[in-house]
Amino acid sequence: MLGDRLGPESMDRLWIFPPRVRGRKESGLVAVSRFHPDEPERRVLLTAPYSAERTGTGLQVQLGLEEQGEAPPDRLPRVMDGVVRRSGDELGEAREVELGGDPERFRELLGEFDPSLLGEGEPPAPAGAPSLFREEDRP
Repeated sequence: MLGDRLGPESMDRLWIFPPRVRGRKESGLVAVSRFHPDEPERRVLLTAPYSAERTGTGLQVQLGLEEQGEAPPDRLPRVMDGVVRRSGDELGEAREVELGGDPERFRELLGEFDPSLLGEGEPPAPAGAPSLFREEDRP
């Protein structure tokens, strides 16, 4: 969904926080460093909280997208620390993925996920199936 909304070529890096899973419901947070449209030496930081639920009709996902600010790339770790503190949640340690605006790297990242979760291939797996994220990213 983020790739569709923002375009992989605009994304410098992602921080994927471990999901919180409760039964058939999952919620989580992905942060995105996006290239600044007017200042190549700056990045725009966005957060994308999501919630997902497996229902009788399939996987239902809601995704938010909020701009948190902008900064030079070397200051993003400090900005990310502030995002985590302000969230008030125990988010866990994020997996950082460098994309560098490369659509191929983005496709490789998507390749780590079950295609049915991305709207491709077979219908989503039944309740109790693995998280949207890789097993090692789970709490």
